[in-house]
Amino acid sequence: MNDFAAPGPVQFDGAAVTVVGARVVGLSASAALAARGAKVTLVDRYDDEATTARAAQAAEHGATLRLGDDETLPAGTQLLIVSPGMPPSAPIVAAARAAGVPIWGDAELAWRLRAPLADGSHAPWLVVTGTNGKSTTVRMAESMLKQAGKNAVACGNIGYPVLDAVLRGQAGGEAGEPFEVLVIELSSYQLHWSSTLSPLAAVVLNLAPDHIDWHGSYAEYVNAKARAYENCQIAAIYNAADLETVRLVEEADVVQGCRAIGFTLGAPGLSMLGVVDGILADRAFVDDRRSSAAELGTVYDVEPNAPHNIANALAAAALVRAYGVEPTAVRDGLREFRPEPHRIAWVATIDGVDYVDDSKATNPHAASASIGAYDHVVWLAGGLAKGADFDDLVERHAKRLRGAVLFGAERHLVAEALRRRAPEVPVADLGGPGPDRAAEVMAEAVRAARAMAVTGDTVLLAPACASMDMFSSYGQRGDVFAEAVRELKAEVAE
Repeated sequence: MNDFAAPGPVQFDGAAVTVVGARVVGLSASAALAARGAKVTLVDRYDDEATTARAAQAAEHGATLRLGDDETLPAGTQLLIVSPGMPPSAPIVAAARAAGVPIWGDAELAWRLRAPLADGSHAPWLVVTGTNGKSTTVRMAESMLKQAGKNAVACGNIGYPVLDAVLRGQAGGEAGEPFEVLVIELSSYQLHWSSTLSPLAAVVLNLAPDHIDWHGSYAEYVNAKARAYENCQIAAIYNAADLETVRLVEEADVVQGCRAIGFTLGAPGLSMLGVVDGILADRAFVDDRRSSAAELGTVYDVEPNAPHNIANALAAAALVRAYGVEPTAVRDGLREFRPEPHRIAWVATIDGVDYVDDSKATNPHAASASIGAYDHVVWLAGGLAKGADFDDLVERHAKRLRGAVLFGAERHLVAEALRRRAPEVPVADLGGPGPDRAAEVMAEAVRAARAMAVTGDTVLLAPACASMDMFSSYGQRGDVFAEAVRELKAEVAE
């Protein structure tokens, strides 16, 4: 039965399904649905050579292509599958709602397409969301699970689509042994388009204003994140330092018996993970949690061991402990883990000043965590603000800021916050986007930062903004920064 509005298993045979977007997620969805007998129509707003070439893969699986129009809902559509970034205001979404057509995102589709493992069980989902730290946390958890001997994978909004992970070894999916457990990073976009997920454990790491332009308000952004806890089975994990995550756990409609598990950088209370004299301690998943705790490693097993990253490690540990991983595997997983590029990555030391790339800090909350890890900072910031406000960030760290170097389309918003909250901090404004200006501006920014810094300081690229005004991605922004630093180091050495 293909009642797509109801929870539970569905049959796609003969169903008219429209998939939006001829890219990674859309192509995977089209192949999987066609393999299950659906009549797939793949639509995309573009009708250029690259889109046509990608869409040809879906046509080979039997999908009907409609390129150049992703606004009109094809007649007879029974289910609409949207890409994670498709906004709720999109015309095709409005048309589907008006017609009573259910709308799923890639995570919802992946959940509905799960197949049992050899023992008849389903691979559990460990879900991670929040404003910052998601990618690091899922990769830490993956490392812990692998140290426990599990065939686990980090997937979702991290580069490997959750749909591909679920379909591994199934019809319409890649070849390989099905995964035993999935650690899934879900964005607010993906959660917005999900409704029936039931993870074994889930964590909302933290909450701060982000993607307001997409959701329409901070309240709607938070509501989307809250969906991570719905129908949670074993552990709804919250950040004790973020009262909003505590509230979301308290209000969540979870499976009976699901426990609220906290993590803290202080000593843990009952049903919490925390830190005692540098030891990562678990008082949640031990038999006698009133009088004992399990040692999961030390803060020195966490790289880098900045406070916010220790919090990520505790969240990852809570997820895998809920699954049943032993303490030694948590410790060994942390020791084996290496952070991804552009996350508080040391680049060089020049005349006693460290140059650090945290280009992944694309919002004020992430930048605040990064700045807070150092005593004195020359801050490189600016880009696309995404509707964010910078006053709280500047006010919190005003005494740490040796200076600020600003660039990008909405750098003026950061500059205004500095004038209001830290008028004594010197500011260098290097201008906004322009043809082929990225490398030039970054080189100038590094030189301006060097002029402000003194021995013992950190020149920190933590832009608090998205990168697409001047760079192709936060990764490219970090690479350009690192290259500019290396060039400066070479000049100084001459």
